[in-house]
Amino acid sequence: MDDDRVEYSCARCGATNRIPRNRLRDDPRCGRCKQSVFPDQPVAATDATWKREVEDCPIPVLVDFWAPWCGPCRAVAPALEQAAKERKGKLKIVKLNVDENPRVAALNQVQSIPTLILQRGPLFLGRVAGALPKPELDAFIDRYV
Repeated sequence: MDDDRVEYSCARCGATNRIPRNRLRDDPRCGRCKQSVFPDQPVAATDATWKREVEDCPIPVLVDFWAPWCGPCRAVAPALEQAAKERKGKLKIVKLNVDENPRVAALNQVQSIPTLILQRGPLFLGRVAGALPKPELDAFIDRYV
């Protein structure tokens, strides 16, 4: 792989795309299906897919550690869906169910939900616990991205 390109799988069709590093934030299109390479909605991750979905992603990733029984988690979901649409191609939003994926939740020392963690590749950027209203969510993201 060239130093000035990254390889990343399309969110829609799974095809591997070679994207020039300087074009990552330009919402690149897939060579096969012509859709956006990066998703415009939250993506579910698991213990098994964590590395691919979060650590290998060439753009920043906001991870929502949540559970289906958690009221505040459900309350913040619409703001996360809106942020995914608004920041498509610049930020990927990933949801990780802590009940089904205890290993990654433990590795990230998640003790209360919802917890939001912002990462760029394997690098930790920031963390916030609790359900944030959309303006506070945007401010948290803007602090790091």
